[in-house]
Amino acid sequence: MKNLIKKTLVSDAGWEALILRVPIGLILAAHGSQKLFGWFGGYGLEGTGQWMASVGLNPGFLMALLAGGAEFFGGVALILGLLTRPAAAISAVTMLVALFWVHWGKGFFLDTHGIEYALALLSATTALAFIGGGRYSLDTLIVSEAKDE
Repeated sequence: MKNLIKKTLVSDAGWEALILRVPIGLILAAHGSQKLFGWFGGYGLEGTGQWMASVGLNPGFLMALLAGGAEFFGGVALILGLLTRPAAAISAVTMLVALFWVHWGKGFFLDTHGIEYALALLSATTALAFIGGGRYSLDTLIVSEAKDE
């Protein structure tokens, strides 16, 4: 168990993890807040759920809750560097679903709702799942505090 926790939290990355984590976390948290709470011009759970059901992601409300939760809480976790690898992995899966279910077949670029944006977020979250939170994260603080006990 101790080894699993260490593999999950320990990362040798430095500033590069922080530089990637914070903006990607902000983007994900903002998008998740649109789905969950209707913030920033979003439709909230009800509206997002109806839209998700209309594109075949059923049950829509549950899918909105799962996607919004993964984006919002995953984004906040990435900003803080808390459980970075699991948060990034869950966010990557969410972006993979968005890429293939919602954006695929609409071209590449954002102006046609193509895969460009989802692909960028998928790439960044996948990278974070591999590199972890880095030296400047709560993950590292947790590991260092555990060593002191």
